[in-house]
Amino acid sequence: MNDAENTQTSANQPLEERVNNRSQRPSSDAFKAFMASNWAPSSQELPGRDDVAGHAATRRKAISAQFKGERLVLPAGPPKVRSNDCDYRFRPHSGFAHLTGLGLDHEPDAVLVLEPVDEGKGDDGGNHRATLYFRPLAGRDTEQFYADSRSGEFWIGARPTLAEFEARLGLATGHIDQLETAITKNVGAPEIGGISIRLVRKVDENIDALVDTARYNTAKDPENLDMGVLDALDEKLSEALSELRLVKDEWEIGQMELAVAATVEGFEEVVKVLPRALTHARGERVVEGAFFARAREVGNELGYDTIAASGNNATVLHWTRNTGKIHAGELLLLDAGVEADSLYTADITRTLPASGKFSDVQRKVYQAVLDAADAGFAAAQPGTKFRDIHTAATTVLAERLAEWGLLPVSVEEAISPEGQQHRRWMPHGTSHHLGLDVHDCAQAKRELYLDGILAEGMVFTIEPGLYFKDEDLAIPEEYRGIGVRIEDDILMTADGPVNLSAALPRTPEDVETWMAGIYREADESRQAAQA
Repeated sequence: MNDAENTQTSANQPLEERVNNRSQRPSSDAFKAFMASNWAPSSQELPGRDDVAGHAATRRKAISAQFKGERLVLPAGPPKVRSNDCDYRFRPHSGFAHLTGLGLDHEPDAVLVLEPVDEGKGDDGGNHRATLYFRPLAGRDTEQFYADSRSGEFWIGARPTLAEFEARLGLATGHIDQLETAITKNVGAPEIGGISIRLVRKVDENIDALVDTARYNTAKDPENLDMGVLDALDEKLSEALSELRLVKDEWEIGQMELAVAATVEGFEEVVKVLPRALTHARGERVVEGAFFARAREVGNELGYDTIAASGNNATVLHWTRNTGKIHAGELLLLDAGVEADSLYTADITRTLPASGKFSDVQRKVYQAVLDAADAGFAAAQPGTKFRDIHTAATTVLAERLAEWGLLPVSVEEAISPEGQQHRRWMPHGTSHHLGLDVHDCAQAKRELYLDGILAEGMVFTIEPGLYFKDEDLAIPEEYRGIGVRIEDDILMTADGPVNLSAALPRTPEDVETWMAGIYREADESRQAAQA
């Protein structure tokens, strides 16, 4: 082949294939034959039923009851590209995870379809039969085994088979090649004998397109198809899935307890590395790295990007750059959570004196925030409104700010809807629901969330704070550069609130004692190693 032909061939190569130009993969028939031979047989023994399976079935039945006669489509989502041909670690959509019980990273592109049947004739007496569609592991006699870097076992490890998932989840399974038919068959207006679809949108673009095409092709008047009406149908499903998670079942609460316990371990690791962080140009990254290491050791991942904010950075509510130096005498605000393998996450914040001791002003601000948190906890009782937690906590903050001479108006005027001057130093809310998402149940209706009644099984945060920025000229200089937040994870029981994260010290005295004990243990370990 001459140079002109080489140039022409290169120019015609599709862009999606060019990512493999760096590769030198063998493709001879001899290689393929040898690669497909002499592998030990896969185990034929099926796993037992997952503990979550029965709970997930109950959740599916609850959703089934709300959407009789309609096909429900819940995608897990595809892998997402981080850089060229490198993907982020996969995490399924939370609604999919909740109804299947699946966590971790082994079901990209999977879709759960709830097919309507006669009322009461479905799974567990519901109105639907559920099927999980996904791409099972390719056999070792196929090229995919060693050539597909996204799904080949040689590249990413083994994935469960259809039979294994069915045994674990008590859920019918199907090959993803059957998915298009499962979604599009008999689609149409119910009045002409068709089936309407509800879809969790914006999770998988390919599934969105498939459903939209099916709707268009079966519409009586495609040109006048009202996508706004269809979007509202889909949004109602997302709303229902979100509201279903407002109250956690027994299994979910156990997962929350695991996530909280792992997060407590992560905070302990951070204190251990603080002496080194104080000497590092990017001490906040030392802190971030210590927590992340523990999250990966004992959990699946971080539940969200860690906030490791020292000094004035602690007054930035979502400081996740974590590029700052930690100076002795400053406060370190650490907001972090471990995500368990089940994808349930904790969300805890502690504000620590970097040198191990609070200054007088730091202690005063910290105590005010702690008092506000305690007031919110006291207000969180079964039968009260979710919003009452915020009112109780921010009222305490307004009172402290007035005592310090920082409020430009009276407490009464500040806490009135027309005032709110105290919110200059805490513009965020005091609480949010917690679970599969760090800000869980986010699509729930206002009357069930902010105006909702606290009920047994709810899990939420209480996290007041005060943030006095260096550049804030409305306060005396002694307060500037101090940011404090205290956040705990709360389980509502029939007898009242339980602080799941109480194992982490909260009072300033206990924080100092706890940190000193960890430093002492670290010193003793170093001395023993040197002896």
